[in-house]
Amino acid sequence: MAFDKVIRGGNIVTPSGCFTGDIGITGETITALGSALDAGGATVIDATGHHVLPGVLDVHVHLALPFMGAVSADDYRTGTRAGARGGVTTLIDFAIPAKGGSLADAARTWHAKAEGKSLIDYTFHICITDWEHHKDQIKGMVDQGFTTFKEFMIYESEGWQSDDRAMFGTLELMKEYGTMLLVHAESSRVLDELIARHHTPALMEKFGVKLHRMTRPNFIEAEAIQRAVAWSEATGGQLYIVHMSTAEGANIIRAAQARGVPVLAETCVQYLVLEDSVFDRPDGHLFACCPQLKKPADMDRLWRGLKAGEVSVISTDTCTFTRDQKAMWQGDWTKIPMGLPGLETLLPLTYTRGVLRRRMTLEEMCRKLSTNPAQIMGLAPRKGAIAIGADADIAIIHPTSTMKVEPATMETNADWSPYEGWELAGFARTTLSRGEVIVDNYRVVGREGRGKWLPRTTAGLAGAARA
Repeated sequence: MAFDKVIRGGNIVTPSGCFTGDIGITGETITALGSALDAGGATVIDATGHHVLPGVLDVHVHLALPFMGAVSADDYRTGTRAGARGGVTTLIDFAIPAKGGSLADAARTWHAKAEGKSLIDYTFHICITDWEHHKDQIKGMVDQGFTTFKEFMIYESEGWQSDDRAMFGTLELMKEYGTMLLVHAESSRVLDELIARHHTPALMEKFGVKLHRMTRPNFIEAEAIQRAVAWSEATGGQLYIVHMSTAEGANIIRAAQARGVPVLAETCVQYLVLEDSVFDRPDGHLFACCPQLKKPADMDRLWRGLKAGEVSVISTDTCTFTRDQKAMWQGDWTKIPMGLPGLETLLPLTYTRGVLRRRMTLEEMCRKLSTNPAQIMGLAPRKGAIAIGADADIAIIHPTSTMKVEPATMETNADWSPYEGWELAGFARTTLSRGEVIVDNYRVVGREGRGKWLPRTTAGLAGAARA
């Protein structure tokens, strides 16, 4: 067999385990796995002494998102360059309708954001923000290749909030169509009450950004997860809890899965490596995200949930705001644009704090960052694994070599990082997307706009993900 490229001599992580050997690539596809493959006239990429991983899928990102009076600072150019440098080869963004807009309008808007800019492959979750208006449009979006949908239990002021009736009805349709509902689970009415009680000049002067932590106790997330699980159990509709941050949430998911409820959960890497003591820092307002960072006990429980299987995916919820944008708060924590940069550091953080600290194996990491996300989101077997017939989406990392997180040297448009100064291993020395080298020697070399939209079908959606 003639190959266009051969990756030679690396520690290759496949769904069936690791081996030292070669990968043959023809065109955009992996066509051989073995040892001492005949390179012939192929380009040889030396991976000796390196781990060769399936490209990462970040299935929870927000690029160029209008939110809280600002627009997130990473668009499809800077965001996907950042992702590629961190070994990310596929992302899923959220197409959110404008007020009064249709689901199809939202998809067109997000297509326009991505086309001509994206370095890596992408697709969208379609957000349902007006149940009466949108419910009859869902089937049409499924027919167009969108199979995952999103509802927010909060953000009434943004015009995004869904109530219990909407979630129940949407989950019924998910069951009928074989599709999946993603839910941002926080209990809005109690959250709003806690915010209102603390939203006084005296308390804001005394506590500042600490009020972000004080007004979002763990039960705000846990109660909402329990309610969403109840509607999934009642309808049989496939549910996926996004950015789960609490120990209580993980316990609820474990119990629900044990009794057969069709629910899956992700966490985000920031909830595994950052704790809410950051709000005590002079620049603590920079760390405001939603849900907010939690306690060390929550971090430990999420790591254990990843190991046990009730937490299926690690993502980022990337929503980048600059220092100037974060400064809009002017002492009122309710006005901080919430979100953190993350695409560039997802793999390095998970590898450094997970694999190198023996919280997970290399194979387990690849399941949480690549294989499970691809299977859950209907992108397997094309994405998510190093296997014959799959897209040649590959990240090559050094096992121990580290780089310091310095915003000035990174691809993200953020002028700060939650991890600034951290020494992290796991940045991609080489990233291939569909067989094309887009990162070489830690530098982005790929062509802007080469990324493709990925239509999906319901076949295999949410399958085999609890591992």
